[in-house]
Amino acid sequence: MNGIKSIFVATLLLLMACGTPAQKTPDPAVPTSRLAIAEAMFQERCKTAGEKIYRTAENVEGIFLMKVRPNGINYGHTPEQQFALDDPYGRDLGGEGYIENFLLGRTEKGSVTFVNNVTTGYRYVEAIDPVDGKRYRYTGSMRAIGKKDVTAYNVQVELKRDPNYDLNIYAFVLDKTPAPADSPRYGVTYDDISTHEEREYWIAGSSLKVIDLKSNEVMAERIGYMMDRGQGDNGGGRSPWLLAASTACPAFPVAPGNHPFKMNQTRDFVEKVLHIKQGN
Repeated sequence: MNGIKSIFVATLLLLMACGTPAQKTPDPAVPTSRLAIAEAMFQERCKTAGEKIYRTAENVEGIFLMKVRPNGINYGHTPEQQFALDDPYGRDLGGEGYIENFLLGRTEKGSVTFVNNVTTGYRYVEAIDPVDGKRYRYTGSMRAIGKKDVTAYNVQVELKRDPNYDLNIYAFVLDKTPAPADSPRYGVTYDDISTHEEREYWIAGSSLKVIDLKSNEVMAERIGYMMDRGQGDNGGGRSPWLLAASTACPAFPVAPGNHPFKMNQTRDFVEKVLHIKQGN
């Protein structure tokens, strides 16, 4: 009897073992968190990031902006902004500011501005006006746009020091005229190269190209990616696409306060390829 009982218990234990699925040991090589998956994807994309300059051009006077960046900034606050293919990596300026940036000169330290310049910007920029679909040529210069308040304390101090103190208020003003028949030889364009999967993990991809419009040759291209480590968290007014600039390849220069500096990035890259004509 004891033998039969022993056989029954052994058989029961065998059936229980066969009916219970084996527990798999987690593979440490497989990412298990959302951020880990995003970081692995980002690092893979970064293998293709960087600048490639195949050819340069000298004494360039003007360029054609094949696309002008929009005025609005994509902060990443909504699902629509998460997936909007508007190139948040490459965005530095928008609208007329984007055009103007190519016309300004540089200071001795290389800053792009309209005062104390030692080099000039491009003499003209052409672009298509999205309103009427026509091509226009933009130039610019410093002009007086108003007068200072003579009752203001600082102005009165300057007038006492110098009776000939200039009361004009100056600004860089754009001039817009219909473009001539012949367009510039060199064009600049950008594209958002993000995939839906990349945007799911808050990764934005960017392409910036300089093109010889005569031969349709790509003279240079910059590929860049950035990732929001917060994976879209917007708590406390957080802006995912703005903060993503801190995790980027190529990395952006760092401004005071250890913040990434994205301004002038398009101009900086284009100028490496299309060297601006100086002098007459």
